[in-house]
Amino acid sequence: MRQKNNPIKKYAALCCILLPAAILAGCAGTSTGSGGSADAALSSPAAKSGASEGADAVDTQAQETDTSAFPAFTATDLDGNTATESIFTEKDLTVLNIWGTFCGPCIGEMPELGEWAKEMPDNVQIVGLIIDINGEEDTEHRDLAVEITEKAGAEFTNLIANMDFAPILKDVVGVPTTLFIDKEGNIVGDPIVGANVDGYKTFVEDYLNGQ
Repeated sequence: MRQKNNPIKKYAALCCILLPAAILAGCAGTSTGSGGSADAALSSPAAKSGASEGADAVDTQAQETDTSAFPAFTATDLDGNTATESIFTEKDLTVLNIWGTFCGPCIGEMPELGEWAKEMPDNVQIVGLIIDINGEEDTEHRDLAVEITEKAGAEFTNLIANMDFAPILKDVVGVPTTLFIDKEGNIVGDPIVGANVDGYKTFVEDYLNGQ
């Protein structure tokens, strides 16, 4: 049963209408779930959706620019484990994939992300950030996220967004959006908006090669 009086879902529905046509690779609402972000995402444009699932990615490759610090956070992953921003210190580079259970392109690229995670060099990792699980009581979307990741073979860590991520999510204009974070917790390069695994891989290769 869907939860009542969920302001995040209402916000996401509005975003579906307002999303600029430029975010063609972003997500469309699907029958698998409704839009929204963790209470959190919170008045963030992160759940803006409504573009064609079959469209090409908007950004084909992130270019390295000035760095900015990722905010401190404490979050729970899909397995119930607690994680903080210290997760970024474990590797030289983290690929942070921001997604939602309502997003067709997000779900579509998940198997490829799962395969890539298994093939990555030891100093790189993928972490997912799910924006539409509305707190611990939202078992509907949590269970859906578990189903999506298990079916895709995506065994990497997936965090559940909360208010701690608001400073990041307020600038996210569509999902999937992928950020790159160094071991000091700095965001490096530009976000890649849209499902574009080749673009993620190119950024990682260039970063590791010092380009």
